[in-house]
Amino acid sequence: MTAFILVPGMCHGAWCFDGLAHSLRSAGHRVLAVTLTGVAERAHLLAGAVNLDTHITDVLAAVEAYAPKDDLVLVGHSYGGMVITGVADRIRERITSMVFVDAVVPQDGEACWDIVDEAEHAWYVKVDNTGFGVPPLPFFDPRATSHPLATLMQPLRLLRDHSRFRRTFVYALDWPGESPMRPSYERVRDDPAWQIHLLDGKHDLMRDKPDELLRILLDAAAD
Repeated sequence: MTAFILVPGMCHGAWCFDGLAHSLRSAGHRVLAVTLTGVAERAHLLAGAVNLDTHITDVLAAVEAYAPKDDLVLVGHSYGGMVITGVADRIRERITSMVFVDAVVPQDGEACWDIVDEAEHAWYVKVDNTGFGVPPLPFFDPRATSHPLATLMQPLRLLRDHSRFRRTFVYALDWPGESPMRPSYERVRDDPAWQIHLLDGKHDLMRDKPDELLRILLDAAAD
Protein backbone atom coordinates (compact mmCIF):
# COMPACT_ATOMS: atom_id res chain seq x y z
CA MET A 1 0.00 0.00 0.00
CA THR A 2 1.09 3.57 -0.67
CA ALA A 3 0.76 6.31 1.92
CA PHE A 4 0.99 10.01 1.18
CA ILE A 5 3.00 11.93 3.78
CA LEU A 6 2.10 15.64 3.63
CA VAL A 7 4.47 18.20 5.18
CA PRO A 8 3.40 21.86 5.43
CA GLY A 9 5.44 24.98 4.87
CA MET A 10 6.37 27.66 7.36
CA CYS A 11 3.89 28.68 10.06
CA HIS A 12 1.22 26.19 8.91
CA GLY A 13 -0.14 22.99 10.39
CA ALA A 14 -1.44 19.77 8.93
CA TRP A 15 -4.83 21.49 8.51
CA CYS A 16 -3.57 23.28 5.39
CA PHE A 17 -3.88 19.91 3.63
CA ASP A 18 -7.41 19.09 4.83
CA GLY A 19 -9.10 19.33 1.42
CA LEU A 20 -6.29 17.60 -0.42
CA ALA A 21 -6.09 14.83 2.17
CA HIS A 22 -9.83 14.22 1.86
CA SER A 23 -9.54 13.95 -1.92
CA LEU A 24 -6.61 11.53 -1.70
CA ARG A 25 -8.47 9.33 0.78
CA SER A 26 -11.53 9.38 -1.46
CA ALA A 27 -9.27 8.05 -4.22
CA GLY A 28 -8.37 5.11 -1.98
CA HIS A 29 -5.04 6.21 -0.54
CA ARG A 30 -3.73 6.39 2.99
CA VAL A 31 -2.77 9.92 4.01
CA LEU A 32 -0.77 11.29 6.91
CA ALA A 33 -0.42 15.07 7.26
CA VAL A 34 2.10 16.15 9.90
CA THR A 35 2.13 19.31 12.01
CA LEU A 36 5.75 20.05 12.84
CA THR A 37 7.06 20.78 16.32
CA GLY A 38 6.82 24.40 17.41
CA VAL A 39 4.26 25.35 14.76
CA ALA A 40 0.45 25.81 14.63
CA GLU A 41 -1.28 23.62 17.24
CA ARG A 42 2.19 22.52 18.37
CA ALA A 43 3.47 26.09 18.76
CA HIS A 44 3.76 25.68 22.54
CA LEU A 45 6.58 23.14 22.19
CA LEU A 46 9.97 24.70 22.89
CA ALA A 47 10.37 26.73 19.72
CA GLY A 48 13.83 27.89 20.78
CA ALA A 49 15.11 24.31 20.80
CA VAL A 50 13.57 23.27 17.47
CA ASN A 51 15.75 22.91 14.38
CA LEU A 52 15.53 21.16 11.01
CA ASP A 53 16.58 17.85 12.54
CA THR A 54 13.60 18.11 14.90
CA HIS A 55 11.20 18.43 11.98
CA ILE A 56 12.77 15.53 10.10
CA THR A 57 12.43 13.43 13.25
CA ASP A 58 8.77 14.50 13.57
CA VAL A 59 8.00 12.98 10.19
CA LEU A 60 10.09 9.86 10.71
CA ALA A 61 8.31 9.20 14.03
CA ALA A 62 4.88 9.72 12.46
CA VAL A 63 5.72 7.32 9.64
CA GLU A 64 6.94 4.70 12.09
CA ALA A 65 3.78 5.03 14.18
CA TYR A 66 1.13 5.22 11.46
CA ALA A 67 2.59 3.82 8.24
CA PRO A 68 5.39 1.43 9.26
CA LYS A 69 5.01 -0.91 6.28
CA ASP A 70 3.71 1.34 3.53
CA ASP A 71 5.56 2.62 0.51
CA LEU A 72 5.67 6.40 0.80
CA VAL A 73 5.00 9.39 -1.42
CA LEU A 74 6.54 12.40 0.32
CA VAL A 75 4.86 15.74 -0.39
CA GLY A 76 6.43 18.95 0.87
CA HIS A 77 5.01 22.45 0.48
CA SER A 78 7.41 25.42 0.54
CA TYR A 79 9.79 24.92 3.52
CA GLY A 80 8.48 21.34 3.64
CA GLY A 81 10.87 20.56 0.78
CA MET A 82 13.71 20.72 3.29
CA VAL A 83 11.97 18.23 5.54
CA ILE A 84 10.98 15.65 2.95
CA THR A 85 14.50 15.69 1.50
CA GLY A 86 15.93 14.90 4.93
CA VAL A 87 13.34 12.19 5.51
CA ALA A 88 14.06 10.56 2.15
CA ASP A 89 17.76 10.49 2.97
CA ARG A 90 17.09 8.51 6.12
CA ILE A 91 14.54 5.97 4.86
CA ARG A 92 15.49 5.78 1.19
CA GLU A 93 14.23 2.23 0.75
CA ARG A 94 10.68 3.23 1.71
CA ILE A 95 10.24 6.08 -0.78
CA THR A 96 8.33 5.69 -4.04
CA SER A 97 8.13 9.34 -5.04
CA MET A 98 8.74 12.89 -3.83
CA VAL A 99 6.62 15.91 -4.76
CA PHE A 100 7.84 19.44 -4.11
CA VAL A 101 4.80 21.73 -4.10
CA ASP A 102 6.26 25.17 -4.80
CA ALA A 103 8.98 24.09 -2.41
CA VAL A 104 12.68 24.52 -1.82
CA VAL A 105 14.93 21.80 -3.26
CA PRO A 106 18.06 21.57 -1.11
CA GLN A 107 21.40 20.01 -1.82
CA ASP A 108 23.86 18.67 0.72
CA GLY A 109 25.08 21.36 3.08
CA GLU A 110 22.38 23.90 2.27
CA ALA A 111 19.96 25.57 4.65
CA CYS A 112 16.61 26.96 3.57
CA TRP A 113 18.19 30.42 3.94
CA ASP A 114 20.71 29.54 1.23
CA ILE A 115 18.08 28.72 -1.41
CA VAL A 116 15.63 31.61 -1.11
CA ASP A 117 15.86 35.28 -2.07
CA GLU A 118 16.55 38.49 -0.17
CA ALA A 119 12.86 39.21 0.36
CA GLU A 120 12.57 35.94 2.27
CA HIS A 121 15.68 36.81 4.27
CA ALA A 122 14.12 40.12 5.27
CA TRP A 123 11.06 38.26 6.54
CA TYR A 124 13.04 35.62 8.42
CA VAL A 125 15.07 38.13 10.46
CA LYS A 126 12.01 40.03 11.69
CA VAL A 127 11.65 37.63 14.58
CA ASP A 128 8.84 37.71 17.11
CA ASN A 129 9.17 38.75 20.75
CA THR A 130 10.69 35.42 21.75
CA GLY A 131 13.65 35.96 19.44
CA PHE A 132 13.22 32.40 18.17
CA GLY A 133 10.24 32.59 15.81
CA VAL A 134 9.50 34.03 12.37
CA PRO A 135 5.98 35.50 12.60
CA PRO A 136 3.33 34.57 10.04
CA LEU A 137 2.67 37.06 7.27
CA PRO A 138 -0.57 39.06 7.51
CA PHE A 139 -2.34 37.18 4.71
CA PHE A 140 -1.66 33.72 6.17
CA ASP A 141 -4.43 31.52 7.54
CA PRO A 142 -5.56 32.80 10.98
CA ARG A 143 -4.38 29.51 12.49
CA ALA A 144 -0.79 30.13 11.39
CA THR A 145 1.82 30.81 14.07
CA SER A 146 5.45 31.81 14.26
CA HIS A 147 7.92 29.35 12.79
CA PRO A 148 11.16 28.32 14.55
CA LEU A 149 14.00 30.35 13.01
CA ALA A 150 16.65 27.67 13.57
CA THR A 151 14.87 25.32 11.16
CA LEU A 152 15.61 27.80 8.36
CA MET A 153 19.27 28.28 9.28
CA GLN A 154 20.45 24.71 9.89
CA PRO A 155 22.23 23.09 6.91
CA LEU A 156 20.82 19.79 5.70
CA ARG A 157 23.31 16.94 5.57
CA LEU A 158 22.61 14.31 2.93
CA LEU A 159 24.41 10.99 2.77
CA ARG A 160 22.54 9.05 0.07
CA ASP A 161 21.71 9.22 -3.61
CA HIS A 162 18.17 10.41 -4.36
CA SER A 163 18.22 9.72 -8.09
CA ARG A 164 16.20 6.50 -7.73
CA PHE A 165 13.10 8.40 -6.60
CA ARG A 166 10.46 9.76 -8.90
CA ARG A 167 10.72 13.49 -8.24
CA THR A 168 8.17 16.10 -9.20
CA PHE A 169 8.31 19.88 -8.90
CA VAL A 170 5.10 21.93 -8.99
CA TYR A 171 5.77 25.62 -9.58
CA ALA A 172 3.23 28.32 -8.68
CA LEU A 173 3.22 31.13 -11.27
CA ASP A 174 1.00 33.66 -9.51
CA TRP A 175 3.36 35.40 -7.10
CA PRO A 176 2.96 39.17 -6.50
CA GLY A 177 6.64 39.60 -7.39
CA GLU A 178 9.64 37.35 -7.90
CA SER A 179 9.01 33.88 -6.51
CA PRO A 180 11.41 32.84 -3.73
CA MET A 181 11.02 29.31 -5.13
CA ARG A 182 12.50 30.34 -8.46
CA PRO A 183 16.06 29.23 -7.58
CA SER A 184 14.72 25.76 -6.78
CA TYR A 185 12.65 25.68 -9.95
CA GLU A 186 15.65 26.69 -12.04
CA ARG A 187 17.73 24.02 -10.33
CA VAL A 188 15.46 21.22 -11.57
CA ARG A 189 13.54 22.48 -14.63
CA ASP A 190 16.00 21.15 -17.22
CA ASP A 191 16.84 17.96 -15.35
CA PRO A 192 15.29 14.97 -17.20
CA ALA A 193 15.05 13.09 -13.90
CA TRP A 194 12.35 15.51 -12.73
CA GLN A 195 8.72 15.93 -13.74
CA ILE A 196 7.90 19.64 -13.89
CA HIS A 197 4.44 21.19 -13.65
CA LEU A 198 3.62 24.91 -13.86
CA LEU A 199 0.30 25.92 -12.32
CA ASP A 200 -1.27 29.36 -12.68
CA GLY A 201 -2.01 29.70 -8.99
CA LYS A 202 -0.71 31.33 -5.84
CA HIS A 203 1.84 29.75 -3.52
CA ASP A 204 -0.79 27.82 -1.56
CA LEU A 205 -1.61 25.51 -4.46
CA MET A 206 -3.56 23.16 -2.19
CA ARG A 207 -6.16 25.93 -1.93
CA ASP A 208 -5.69 27.66 -5.28
CA LYS A 209 -5.42 24.70 -7.65
CA PRO A 210 -6.67 21.65 -5.72
CA ASP A 211 -7.93 19.62 -8.67
CA GLU A 212 -4.77 20.09 -10.71
CA LEU A 213 -2.56 19.32 -7.73
CA LEU A 214 -4.58 16.20 -6.91
CA ARG A 215 -4.03 14.85 -10.43
CA ILE A 216 -0.29 15.47 -10.13
CA LEU A 217 -0.12 13.62 -6.81
CA LEU A 218 -2.12 10.67 -8.05
CA ASP A 219 0.20 10.41 -11.02
CA ALA A 220 3.22 10.52 -8.71
CA ALA A 221 1.84 7.50 -6.85
CA ALA A 222 1.08 5.48 -9.97
CA ASP A 223 3.33 2.57 -10.88
